[in-house]
Amino acid sequence: MTRVVVLDYGSGNLRSAERALRRVGADVEVTADFHAAVECDALVVPGVGAFAACMAGLRSVRGERIIGRRLAGSRPVLGICVGMQILFERGIEHGVETEGCGQWPGTVERLDAEIVPHMGWNTVRAPEKSVLFDGLDDARFYFVHSYAARTWELNPEPPMIAPLVTWADHGGQFVAAAENGPLSATQFHPEKSGDAGAQLLRNWLVSVA
Repeated sequence: MTRVVVLDYGSGNLRSAERALRRVGADVEVTADFHAAVECDALVVPGVGAFAACMAGLRSVRGERIIGRRLAGSRPVLGICVGMQILFERGIEHGVETEGCGQWPGTVERLDAEIVPHMGWNTVRAPEKSVLFDGLDDARFYFVHSYAARTWELNPEPPMIAPLVTWADHGGQFVAAAENGPLSATQFHPEKSGDAGAQLLRNWLVSVA
């Protein structure tokens, strides 16, 4: 059974994520313990609220170091919602720029839409060979957010493998998910996305086992 830590840094739907992961067969622990988070089979980084507040909470438990150490050892990490956003270089909210974890280049900014937040169910455009979205053609996922990465800037030259980027639309396109070696993330909430979200989490667990 895959040992998964849901990182508790004061932000995110921790118990919802825990229940969803248990539903698909994971052995789950919710903790802020540094060593448990580094050594587990797979790490989930949730996130709800403001980019700056999430980064402050993450740093309070050395979360950016946990993520960096895991990725240096090719150990799986899954970011969810703001847990995805903080993986980028920076976030800008209300004119305030906050430094992110810097795993991916780019900026998280306000959606260019008449209605914000983007709240509810939406379809996504997943690329071929996506692991996360295997068997999930035309599925809908649950979003609650006002900010996102609206461009993707990491495009390495061969022989490096290009990340698989999934897009969605709300007043323009934005990054709905990304798969980049051991690092994956979703802007939507798989733990709130019913059977489709459960299948996505199951796909992720199978890929990291």
